[in-house]
Amino acid sequence: MRALMSFGLTRVGACAALAATLAAAVPQAATARDGTGAALLGGAAAGVLGGLAAGAIINGAPPAPPPPVYVSPPPRRVYVEEPTETVIVRRRGPVCHFERRKVWLDDESFTYRRVEVCE
Repeated sequence: MRALMSFGLTRVGACAALAATLAAAVPQAATARDGTGAALLGGAAAGVLGGLAAGAIINGAPPAPPPPVYVSPPPRRVYVEEPTETVIVRRRGPVCHFERRKVWLDDESFTYRRVEVCE
């Protein structure tokens, strides 16, 4: 719809140019008594007036309303608790973990086994 409204003035100009061209193209020797010149001129005038009326109707339509504006909700209240004391628990004893180690079965073959290593 917006594209139709933006070309309104261009259409009116095109219709005026078409009317001027048709008026200049009408043979001057024909008169209303012959009935041929009057029919051509009357048809051209009706087309121009109809085009102008249709253009006025199309361009006279009100523009579309603007898109709705989003209003963000108010921020939520946030309750912050005071931090409590941090208690550090020290481990007693060594820290152990498992590792995979290569264990030879004989001179040519080996396997991997999990071995607990304590530091």
